[in-house]
Amino acid sequence: MKLGLIGFPQVGKRTLFRLLMGQESEPENGKGEIQGFACVRDERFERLVEIYRPRLETPAQIEFALLPDLEKQAERNARIWRALEKVDVICHLVRVFPEDTVFHVAGSVDPRRDIAALNGELQLNDLLFIEKRMERLEKERGRNGDARRAAREKELLLGMKAHLEAGRFLSAFPFTAEEQKLVSGYPFLTRKPMIVILNIGENQLHDPGLADPLAQAFPGPSFEWIAVSAKIEEELSRLEEEDRQAFLEELNLNRPALDRLTLVCYSALGLISFFTVGPDEVRAWTPRKESLAPQAARVIHSDLERGFIRAEVIKYQDLIRLGNEQKVREAGKLLQRGRDYVVEDGDIINFLFHV
Repeated sequence: MKLGLIGFPQVGKRTLFRLLMGQESEPENGKGEIQGFACVRDERFERLVEIYRPRLETPAQIEFALLPDLEKQAERNARIWRALEKVDVICHLVRVFPEDTVFHVAGSVDPRRDIAALNGELQLNDLLFIEKRMERLEKERGRNGDARRAAREKELLLGMKAHLEAGRFLSAFPFTAEEQKLVSGYPFLTRKPMIVILNIGENQLHDPGLADPLAQAFPGPSFEWIAVSAKIEEELSRLEEEDRQAFLEELNLNRPALDRLTLVCYSALGLISFFTVGPDEVRAWTPRKESLAPQAARVIHSDLERGFIRAEVIKYQDLIRLGNEQKVREAGKLLQRGRDYVVEDGDIINFLFHV
């Protein structure tokens, strides 16, 4: 599961990527990409570490690919589109901060223009694929094969084409279950979830008028919006904990914006966290949303799924409210759950199994 970080030149991508990784970037992989893993900054995980003081702390991680700068000439972005086909979520970093000493490739700062430009390129990329696919279907007409399936696919592609030409993303297209199977292997970029990250200045931190108009201008069920000041986050990263908290209070902020960003990215990937705890290790595990208990156990080891007996579940809020596991047990809040239990985000689980 991977996120692709893209944007025009001079919007702060490398700075944000370095901050997310918590270290200097890895070298390019030969395709113009830089790969890295970011820890999910989850306040619940930090609280569990405080309670158990384990010898080992293992937070959840998410994979990022920092992609090359978007070019003004669309034809020069082909390698970026190919790279985006391999990611699960697109993160578009958009410059909002005003800074005369930092040039903008388009000559001025205009986030609506930049978002529209990328969205249009993604839509065009999908339209070109539909065109090529329909040409192939036409060439194959009359050959041995499933003519009815080809006719259904052509009808679906025509509907998708009209949807895109109306300026919408395929993430908002009303696919049936059968139609989703028809196109599941195709590299449609506008079907992917998108996070629009607005890189703002310090004087824009508490401006409620930044994201809302943009979100209304570019509606979509798979769009997420978040504002981050890469400059401020970089300053925070250089401070000791006590000074960092004082700086946050001075800015009237509760937590660094990067904490919220990693959680937004995590959610966009369709993942949740459950925790295993103890004096040896506190660890966050990453199953898909709606995973049943045996499926979540498989994230730890396949033997736990194969020999699953039951899951002992503590709700995070119960542990925090009552203070420790013993009090949770005494209050009757240690839950015994079977194979049909749907794991919830934040669950603290001990799996019982036998192989």
